[in-house]
Parts: sequence; C-alpha cells; structure tokens
Amino acid sequence: MNKAFVRENDEDDEDSAPGVPSLPPGTHNYMTRRGYEVLRAELDQLVRGERPVLVETIRWAASNGDRSENGDYIYGKKRLREIDRRIRFLLKRLESATVVTPADQENVEQVYFGATVTVCDVDGESESTYQIVGVDEANASEGRISWIAPLSRALLKAREGDVVRFASPAGLREIEVLEIRYV
Repeated sequence: MNKAFVRENDEDDEDSAPGVPSLPPGTHNYMTRRGYEVLRAELDQLVRGERPVLVETIRWAASNGDRSENGDYIYGKKRLREIDRRIRFLLKRLESATVVTPADQENVEQVYFGATVTVCDVDGESESTYQIVGVDEANASEGRISWIAPLSRALLKAREGDVVRFASPAGLREIEVLEIRYV
C-alpha cells in the first residue's frame, strides 16, 4: 500500500494538545481576552515564523538527494506534522472561543468566569488566590485554574463568606471564600 494512505502512528490524526483537557461536550470554549491573545500570538508565530523556515529547510534537505538517510529531511517532516497539528488545534480553539472580559461582569458579589477568588481552608491555616480562566490558559502554578476544574465548579455562584465543599485529590475539602475581584 502507498505510504500516503498509511498512518505512521495513532497520534497523527488527533487535533488535541497534550496536557490540555478537552472541553465537555456541548459547552462553550470560554476564554479571557489575555488567553485569546496568547493563543493568537502562538498561532501567528507558528504560521508566519517557524513553519516557513522549516519548509525551506525541508526543501533544502530534499534537494540533497537520498531522503531515506537524510536526518534533516526526516526530522523536518516530523516537526512539520507536529506544527501543522498544533496549528489545526489552535484554529479550532480560536474559532470556537467565547471571549469573556472579567472587568465587564455586572454581578461582582458572586463568583463567575474570570473572577479572582481568595479562599482559605475552614481551619484558617492556608490562604490561596485563584483566577477562574479557560481550559487553554489554566496554569495552577500561577494561580489560574480552569472553569471545568472541581474547585472552580464548587466556587461558581459563591459569595464572600460562603463555605464551599469540593472533592479534591486529597479527599473532601471545605474552603471559605474571603474575597472576589474582577480585573
């Protein structure tokens, strides 16, 4: 069979990014303006910067003759597939994005998408601040958690002073909402 019709591996056909959870079926792809701009910049960098340089390198490597043992050609084609897969993923995410501006939130007494929430354990020992953001922009080490995360789901519609319960990897936890901000 011709190589053009055979998949090299099962990952080639997927348009998902590793480490990024897929959106729940039937939901919107909510995203902050900042998150949208970051994805847009990455797409621009791939399409206008990295991909054209790589295509030129592959063209040069192909002109050298035997492609079967040509490392530049083989690696270049593999990297080009990775870039094209990421471009498809970014295009799909940006097309389906619903950009939400947290500062435009009218009901600032409750937690909604984009809120920056300060919470503490009910015993009052540890205090943390989180911003509820889109799936693609979540980064727990920077305090940005996805709106589909268990903690975010528990916090939604909570008010300052409310105690919420949620299932964490460490078990059932209770936290108190100390402050809600929209910036």
